Amino acid sequence: MTITSRLKSLLDQFTMSESAFEQTPLAPPDPILNLSALYKADASVDKVDLGVGAYRDENGSPWVLPVVRKAEQIILNNPHANHEYLPINGNKDFVQAASRLILGGENPVFQENRCALMQSISGTGALFIGGLYLYNYYSKDATVYIPKPSWGNHRNIFTNIGFTVKEYEYYDPSTIGLNIEGMLESLRNAPNRSIIILHACAHNPTGIDPKPDQWKRILDVIKEKNHFTFFDSAYQGFASGDLDKDAYDMRLFVEQGLECFIAQSFAKNFGLYGERCGCLTGVARNEETATRLQSQLNRLSRATISTSPAYGSKIVSTVLNNPELYQEWKVNLLTMSGRIKDMRQKLFEHLVKLNTPGNWTHIIEQIGMFSFTGLNPTQVQVMTKKYHIYMTKNGRISMSGLRPSNVEYVARAIDDVVRNVKE
Repeated sequence: MTITSRLKSLLDQFTMSESAFEQTPLAPPDPILNLSALYKADASVDKVDLGVGAYRDENGSPWVLPVVRKAEQIILNNPHANHEYLPINGNKDFVQAASRLILGGENPVFQENRCALMQSISGTGALFIGGLYLYNYYSKDATVYIPKPSWGNHRNIFTNIGFTVKEYEYYDPSTIGLNIEGMLESLRNAPNRSIIILHACAHNPTGIDPKPDQWKRILDVIKEKNHFTFFDSAYQGFASGDLDKDAYDMRLFVEQGLECFIAQSFAKNFGLYGERCGCLTGVARNEETATRLQSQLNRLSRATISTSPAYGSKIVSTVLNNPELYQEWKVNLLTMSGRIKDMRQKLFEHLVKLNTPGNWTHIIEQIGMFSFTGLNPTQVQVMTKKYHIYMTKNGRISMSGLRPSNVEYVARAIDDVVRNVKE
């Protein structure tokens, strides 16, 4: 056999061999990222992106917080700044400040050393590391309950860890509000020691939050059933403009003696989307338990990401640990939350002025970046095809995509589909 024929034979064998990835199914496109791609490909001058999950200013542009610019300059001018690895559990100044921000600086848990702290790859990473811990050291057989509906990645995260994921009642389509009685019944019917995922504030995707008295009822059922609570806090300060108000539920649960995990993201409230800066706080019953919890979180994080990225945590730490910058950050939060509230009000007023069928008070009663409009999938489809307005199929819109130049246009489009498009 000649060299040429031998090479051809080897090439044929290689070509005929089955790929190691042959049995891999094609995953469906991410609904949010796919929506963004469709919007970018649309050539219409009237197009509106109401699917965007990031803050935009009144011109539709990304906004870098002025206080973040100042913090970056401080970091840049620090002659001792470097690019060394962070410790396994992250930037110490950052995680301590983040935990105090969420639980309140005078919370007794800090004097009692009952917190385990872990820097993470934003809120997603905090949920994942916390979930890994629960799977390995709490119960592999526990069921994770998420609200119906919830942020799409909640199911993905906990399912991929190995948990069975189910839903508890949350949204009432008849009122476009909270189904508190259904929620409480779901939590009562869940097996004891289930893992309950709670949106700390500005529920995504509905924008509907429990009121303080409702949080107390939720807490009572969770205590009764001995459930474990995992809070997802992505919008503290961004939701209402008040850092303490947006942390009410988490502080309530901890004050009542419940152990819990809290996943924090600083993507929204600092505008650090791409820096992936987050923190996981574990509140334990006592110091000895917290020490063991910290050791295992360190181990799991080390095996997952080795160490966290430093830059975003340096920015947040610089702001949270500087009284002057901290006060300026609170003003920046009011700017963002105030613009969102203003767009809610303007959309509501335009719908009322148009006499759009239905009651639209839910637009101004909901909170945070997202709002459930009540539009059905057929109406959403017409909004996109006829008006080039992009939103998720369930009728969720990002209020950040609204601005003075397009809010009336969006209101008129909603008015049209509500009047003329049914299921």
